Amino acid sequence: MKIINILILSLFLVFLNSCSQRQEEARRPISHASGTFIKESIERNKKLVATEEKIIDSIIKNDTLKEYLASSKGYWYKYETKSELETVFPKRGDIVYYEYEIKDLENTIIYTKEETKPQEYYVDKENIMIGLRDGIKLMKKGETISFLFPSHMAYGYHGDDDKIGTNQPIICTVTLNDIKLDTQTKN
Repeated sequence: MKIINILILSLFLVFLNSCSQRQEEARRPISHASGTFIKESIERNKKLVATEEKIIDSIIKNDTLKEYLASSKGYWYKYETKSELETVFPKRGDIVYYEYEIKDLENTIIYTKEETKPQEYYVDKENIMIGLRDGIKLMKKGETISFLFPSHMAYGYHGDDDKIGTNQPIICTVTLNDIKLDTQTKN
C-alpha cells in the first residue's frame, strides 16, 4: 500500500511539474545577415543592364534606316512590316499564332524560324519569354517586329539550357500570323 501511495504521489508531482509554466528564452541565430550579398548583387545587375543598354544603343544608332521605339518595359523594337489596315491588338485570353527567330546582338542567328516552329500562344495565360509576352501585345496581324531584348527581358541569368547563355541579350524577330479573339471574355 505504501508503494502505491508513493507511486501516486510521484506521478502527481511529475504531472504538477510538467504543468508549470516556464519561460524559455528564444534561441538567437548563430550568424547575422549583413545584406552585403543583396547589395552586391544589385550593383552587379545595374552594371550589367547599363552595359547591355550601351550595346543596344549603339545598334540603334548604327541602324539609320529604321526607327526604333522604346517600350515602357525596358526593351526596344522596330517594325520590319507594319500593317496600317489591321486595328486589332491581342489581349488577355486571345490566341495568337506567330513565328520567330532569335539572333545575338551581332546579328548571328541562334534559332531559325524552322527551329522554333510556328507557335500558338494564349495571351497572358501561358509562360513564355517575358519580353515576348509583352511585345506580342504591341503587334497586329501580319506585322513583323524585331525586338531588342536585354538579358533580363529575354532568358535572364539562367539562359535557355541550350544555345542561349547566361545574361545574353537577344534580337527576336516575330511575325504575327493570326489572332483568334477570345469570345468568352467580355471586357
